[in-house]
Amino acid sequence: MTDRIAVISDVHGNLHALEAVRRAIHHTSITRIWCLGDMVGYGANPAECLRVCVHDSERCIAGNHDLAAAGRVSVSEFSYLARTAIEWTRTRLDRNSLDRLAILEPQDADAPVALFHASPRDPIWEYIITGEQVRAAFVADPSRIIMVGHTHVAGAWRLSDDGRLDGGMMRGEGTVSLEAGRWLINPGSVGQPRDLDPRASWVILDLDALTLTFRRTPYDVPGAQNAIQAAGLPAELGARLAEGQ
Repeated sequence: MTDRIAVISDVHGNLHALEAVRRAIHHTSITRIWCLGDMVGYGANPAECLRVCVHDSERCIAGNHDLAAAGRVSVSEFSYLARTAIEWTRTRLDRNSLDRLAILEPQDADAPVALFHASPRDPIWEYIITGEQVRAAFVADPSRIIMVGHTHVAGAWRLSDDGRLDGGMMRGEGTVSLEAGRWLINPGSVGQPRDLDPRASWVILDLDALTLTFRRTPYDVPGAQNAIQAAGLPAELGARLAEGQ
C-alpha cells in the first residue's frame, strides 16, 4: 500500500469544489484519502458530498456541522448563517445519510497520524490559530503528526526537539519536509477557503518521503453560487466563495 495520502477537510456541501479536487487527486495517482470532517453545511449538495467523502475516504471523521445536521450537537452554538444552512441541510439528508453521520466521531487518534476536526483538546469546537493553541495541541496528543481542519485556512507548524515552534498559515502551494520534529497540519478547506484565495485547498501527505505538499485547485465558483441560489440558501453563502472568505 502506498503511503501517499490526499487529505481534505471542510467540503461544506460544495460539490463543484469536491469534484474538482477528486479529479486533481486522480491525476496524481493517489488512491488513499482522509477526510477531516464538515462534509455538510453552507453548500447546496450536502447529501452528495457526504456520500462521496464517506465512500472515497479510508479515514473519515465528523465536523461540528456534520454533528449538528445529525442532531448530535445544538445549533444554538452556530452563527445565523451557519444555523440557517444546517436547518436546511437537515431537510436534504435521507435516512442513509443520517445513519452515516450517526457513527462518525470528530477524532481518529488511534493511528500514527492523529486526526481531529478542530483540535486534540476539543475536537468539535476549538479553532487552532495562535502559537499558544498549537503548543496546547501538542501537549494534548503525543502523536508526531497531528492533522486538524475547522479553521478553513491551511497551515503547518513544527515543534522542534528543543521546544522551538515555527511555521504558520500556508498561502498558495508548496512542499515542506516533515523529517524533523513534531507537526500540526491543517489542509485548509475544499468547499469554503477563508484565506482570500477561492481555490479549493487540500494537501498530499507522503509518509514514505516524509513530505507535505499544499495544493490549490480551481473550480466552478459561479456554478456553486448558482446552486446555492437555486436551493434558496442565503445569498451571502454564495458571495463569500468568490472572495475566499
